[in-house]
Amino acid sequence: MENMQYAEELVREFLVFRGFTNTLQALDNELSTDIGKGFHVDKLLDLIFAIYIPRFQVDKLVGLLNFFKHCFSNLSENVLVDTLLKLEGYILRYYIVYAIQSGRKDMVLEFFGINGNELVQKGHDWTPWFAIPYLKNPSLDPQFRIYFSKEWYEGLRLSVRNFFNEIFNGTRIPALLKISADRNTVNHLKKDIKQLNLKLSQLQALLEEKEALICRLRSASNAPSTLGTSAGQANSITSSSGMDEENFILSVSDKEIDVPATPGLGERELNPERAVGEPAKNVSRPRNESSSISDIDIESGKSDVSHMNCDNSYKDDGCQMQGEEEFPEVKVDFQETFLGHTSAISRCRFSASGNNIASASVDGTVRIWTYDSSTSASRNATIYCGAEIMSLDWECKSDRLLLIGTADGGIKAWNVDAKRVVCDLNTSEAFPSVLDLKCSPVEPIFVSAAASRRHGSNYIESLGFASLTVWNMKTWRAMSALPLGEDPPAITSLSFNHNGKILAAAATDGMIHIFDMAAGLQITGWPAHDTAISSILFGPDETSIFSLGSDGKIFEWSLQNQGHILWSRNDARFCDPGTSKHCRHEMALDANGRKLLVTSGSVRAPIYQVRGYMNGLKTLPHSAAITTVDWHPTLPIFLTGSADNSVRVTSIL
Repeated sequence: MENMQYAEELVREFLVFRGFTNTLQALDNELSTDIGKGFHVDKLLDLIFAIYIPRFQVDKLVGLLNFFKHCFSNLSENVLVDTLLKLEGYILRYYIVYAIQSGRKDMVLEFFGINGNELVQKGHDWTPWFAIPYLKNPSLDPQFRIYFSKEWYEGLRLSVRNFFNEIFNGTRIPALLKISADRNTVNHLKKDIKQLNLKLSQLQALLEEKEALICRLRSASNAPSTLGTSAGQANSITSSSGMDEENFILSVSDKEIDVPATPGLGERELNPERAVGEPAKNVSRPRNESSSISDIDIESGKSDVSHMNCDNSYKDDGCQMQGEEEFPEVKVDFQETFLGHTSAISRCRFSASGNNIASASVDGTVRIWTYDSSTSASRNATIYCGAEIMSLDWECKSDRLLLIGTADGGIKAWNVDAKRVVCDLNTSEAFPSVLDLKCSPVEPIFVSAAASRRHGSNYIESLGFASLTVWNMKTWRAMSALPLGEDPPAITSLSFNHNGKILAAAATDGMIHIFDMAAGLQITGWPAHDTAISSILFGPDETSIFSLGSDGKIFEWSLQNQGHILWSRNDARFCDPGTSKHCRHEMALDANGRKLLVTSGSVRAPIYQVRGYMNGLKTLPHSAAITTVDWHPTLPIFLTGSADNSVRVTSIL
């Protein structure tokens, strides 16, 4: 069967894990003499008609037939069982015929000597066959002539093939063999969901553009004097840095069109009785709200991005952005709070399937848990690492391994099914801080970003030089180090693209580095921020990269037109370095790539609509700063970890 080999590997893995070496050895011996041949019909036919019969291995032939009788003795259809018994008789008759044609009557006599009594008990139709070794020319005897014809042999072979095909296709497949098939089905469904979600997000973007156009047309008809000239005319102004900006003044109608966020496909219904929080209040944008789009001037390898966005307050040029208090509160379906930590949360991550959650705190504790009562809690565990947890990442394919990076140079691989550390790695002593870990979505490898230490007044200044190492997850050995040049600034964040061929790395000097993983070389890079970069992500369509600076500037960079900014936000009010002990802000994109959730020095975190005309949202409040965030891989559910020692799972409408 198709998944037989995979099932055998699962059995081997389990036996090795349990230490059943004798059983493993017996299994290997059985497989090496696998008389069932994995239920491959062609191999079975060759075994019967090309090996056992021509070589007169009658004991093995009879053993094989008895094996199948035992396997299929529980078949509910008596017709199939009777057919199997008839085919057994015909195969044994062909063995006798072949022996006589080969001039080996001694083999016929030996066959009857061993199996004669059993054949007599099966029926009287075997009685004449006991005389066949003594006939001078049995091929001419009317009673046996048909069995010596080529047509009868070909008909027998075809009948055996058809019977085995019907039996194997109708046999109840063991649960172990269904695992691989179910995995393939789930993977296909996930791909379909991802494609449909992408199509959905494109339609959402188109809808937002059309609604924005409607707003502009209504404003133009209601207040034509506001625009003065055509809607596309721009007023030229000069910013404080001397860089020319174009401000396109777009009038918006008094009544804002409320477009609810559409949940991603694959969402399951959650219990509305568990909903938490007050209903979000509608907030309307004032009339004549304006937004500023700035040109980027890249000179001498440096981007001037300090004036990309207006602050979250009124400016002299009339630019206005929403402040935190003006963001409507997100509409919640349900919210769960996990209180299993005793210190501030440093990282939290959904597993690749979204069924499990790993959360870490600064005291070196990692908890694995689930928010859904219908999900098995067999993987729940507490891991004590003895050092601050700086990074977490789940292995993408099997959903069984969790990688943990610590502040003392340790990298632990935790098997959630076995509930034990399967490998304990260490970076070199020169680079003790494991700032980020990322598993390839395709290959069994992961990359670690480690940094040396130095004296500094804050978190960023305390980071020294960088080290990027590629590790093999089968041998658990370092494969290579990605080149960064001499004395490179620390790498704070990593991100793989969808096929694992490209790795993006963000540095404390504001640079974004792009690596070709097949060649193990840096292929490009550009200065993205005037400050250190805290977090980096590939966009949903893999044609852009999001970066979050420690100063709160968020940019979406085009990969097709390097250095070009597709979208930006100023998140400075939420990323105030003074509000965070470590200033390790991060961001996360939802499954559709339309909502960007960012950590916050406040008790609420902002959710920005990427390239959209809708207002931002804010999460329900924690009681302290929000230090880590993540989105469910397929559903509109996000995580927020806080300095108040809690982790919250929030499902939004």
